[in-house]
Amino acid sequence: MRVYILSRNKGLYSTMRLVEEAENKGWEVKVVDYLRCSIEIVKGELKVNYQGKELPIPDAIIPRIGASKTFYGTAMVRHFEMMDVFSTSGNLAIARSRDKLRSLQILSKHGIDMPRTVFASNKSSSKDVIELSGGTPLVLKILEGTQGVGVVLVDTEKAAKSVLDAFYGMDVNLLVQEYIEEAAGADIRVFIVGGKIIGAMKRQGVEGDFRSNLHQGGRAVAHTLTKKERATALAAAKAMGLGICGVDMIPSARGSLVMEVNSSPGLEGIEKSTKINIAKKIMDYIEKNVTPKSSESDKKRKIKRDSIGA
Repeated sequence: MRVYILSRNKGLYSTMRLVEEAENKGWEVKVVDYLRCSIEIVKGELKVNYQGKELPIPDAIIPRIGASKTFYGTAMVRHFEMMDVFSTSGNLAIARSRDKLRSLQILSKHGIDMPRTVFASNKSSSKDVIELSGGTPLVLKILEGTQGVGVVLVDTEKAAKSVLDAFYGMDVNLLVQEYIEEAAGADIRVFIVGGKIIGAMKRQGVEGDFRSNLHQGGRAVAHTLTKKERATALAAAKAMGLGICGVDMIPSARGSLVMEVNSSPGLEGIEKSTKINIAKKIMDYIEKNVTPKSSESDKKRKIKRDSIGA
């Protein structure tokens, strides 16, 4: 089995763990910086070049696409998919999950509960946006923000109007959401692989910070999911169409609400808090879905007319 991990940093915990578990399977594994790849398209044939040399065609890829490089990263995933390579998450699903507004629209359509959310242009009245969001306090999220960056809590209507006017003046796209006070800076990350829940952790933000992100100094402990939380997480992953994902939920008086579905969830927090070998579960998922084609893997594959995503 030949597997490529599409990652920009081979020194990251998640990347190293994936390499370790692939090697434990006896597979050929390579970390490929997708920004150093170029694609070649000619009649009836697709190729990927890496640092000036043509890459042998793998049996599977594991996309670890950075949020700021979504367009190029998903283009590369799509190219591999059209070469009949198995991807643990498809390019369309990754793109949907990275668009915060689009992902919430999809989750809403599938009947999944989430915090009340408003999206409006800078031509809208700040007062109207605040009222539609349920009033203050409320949370403002920059659409392009990640890992808790670009998320602001405002307590009063005056402060909310000032912040909204400032962001709208810079033509920044914002989501305005109700503030779930009872969450007290905590959320739940559910790790899902191949439609099955592998593990869950509860993350708690540092004192005085309503954000629970581990990158912002939060801490994590293993969490036992309720029946409703399990059903909600699985429904969210299915709605987004992701083979591997982290479903982030926030506890509220009306039950756990989905905040986000992450297409490249980190492994460090979930593995250390739950003591579950998540990286091995991912390799087991690949093994279950891929039949190695060693005799074909180095050949040039023709474009399949029925390729998904064409």
